[in-house]
Amino acid sequence: MWGAAPEPADSYYKVRPECTDLPKTRFKIKPGKTLSARKWHAAFTSEGYLDIGKTLSRIQRGGIHPSIRGEVWEFLLGCYDPKSTFDEREQLQLHRRKKYYQWKNECHGLFPIVGSGKLITAPVITEDGQPIQDPLVLQETNSGLSASSSLKIVKEVASRGPLDKKVIQWLLTLHQIGLDVVRTDRTLVFYETQENLSKLWDILSVYAWIDADVGYCQGMSDICSPMIILLDDEADAFWCFERLMRRLRGNFRCTESSVGVETQLSSLASITQVIDPKLHRHLETLGGGDYLFAVRMFMVLFRREFSFCDSLYLWEMMWALEYDPDLFSLYEKAESVGDKANGFKAKARSARHYGKFERENLKNRGKNSEAPLPISVFLVASVLKDKSSKLLQEARGLDDVVQILNGITGNIDAKKACSEAMKLHKKYLKKAKQT
Repeated sequence: MWGAAPEPADSYYKVRPECTDLPKTRFKIKPGKTLSARKWHAAFTSEGYLDIGKTLSRIQRGGIHPSIRGEVWEFLLGCYDPKSTFDEREQLQLHRRKKYYQWKNECHGLFPIVGSGKLITAPVITEDGQPIQDPLVLQETNSGLSASSSLKIVKEVASRGPLDKKVIQWLLTLHQIGLDVVRTDRTLVFYETQENLSKLWDILSVYAWIDADVGYCQGMSDICSPMIILLDDEADAFWCFERLMRRLRGNFRCTESSVGVETQLSSLASITQVIDPKLHRHLETLGGGDYLFAVRMFMVLFRREFSFCDSLYLWEMMWALEYDPDLFSLYEKAESVGDKANGFKAKARSARHYGKFERENLKNRGKNSEAPLPISVFLVASVLKDKSSKLLQEARGLDDVVQILNGITGNIDAKKACSEAMKLHKKYLKKAKQT
């Protein structure tokens, strides 16, 4: 109720008692500002149509109550269309769940550990497709598996004859996923159970199979982990992760000559050059003109700079600000004559259906032929701007730059950071027009 004291949100994501050296959570549930379950359910008509404009406004003011965070994220990430009915979403959900479990069964057929409630943390195959059959290694490094059962599975896979290149590549990633999974959010009580660890491993393994172009890269477990915590059904968590990866997969596409986030790093350099030319010149002098020191912030969306709870708050603020009501239509594959592949054009939308950041992009779209930059670039730029004086005065090498930026962990307010990013965005657009 109005006037009630803000409620700490940490109790929804319990931390192991021995983990005391963690960033302090700043996000609090504020009655009248935070999107509550009551306000969320009231935003739907009797048929199920969602007033997305009112919802975005509420999220931008105070975030989302943890009890409904998962279902709200499904809309923010484009899993569902706000202009769909309850029945339509239920049918789509059933269809997607069936599809996910089909993929999971396919993966189980290739490697039976998938879907078994266990995971692996050691390689089971060589790069040329030969099985690794060292019982000691298999027993010591494969979570929850005996040496005999591990060996049996490896031999079974090998007995099928020469393996397809895609299968070999996928099998090679499974232990890498396992190694990251057992390190992901290990401070949370949620991941003390093998069931939840294996669920995270299963989702990432299935994703690596269906998106062979990207496969699996370090950092994806940090992106996927909150989905599993927020959504009870594994398939729903998978689709939320898959939708987020539609935005982020370019960050994880690395080659021998380029880093996946290179485009965003280049954009960050351009923004800093316009907004804070003195800092940009200083970073160039230090050999940091490529801005590689900012890679981590982009790869895991500030998971290291905020507490777990605050990083979720930051994400939903970002997604609400850059929300595009046509996300669902853009993400769906061509299935009918009305789809984008067949000349689909989205219906005209009211400006209130877009997030504030996206509205600014819409205003500028006719004046600029370049694709709009994501809000994450301006968030990193705002961090650099905030630390500009310290970087100019104290940074004498790239190690100093990294150390200064590491010092922001737990010391940033998510809402303030988004506000500063919005201001920088407007300032950048204005100055870019003048050049």
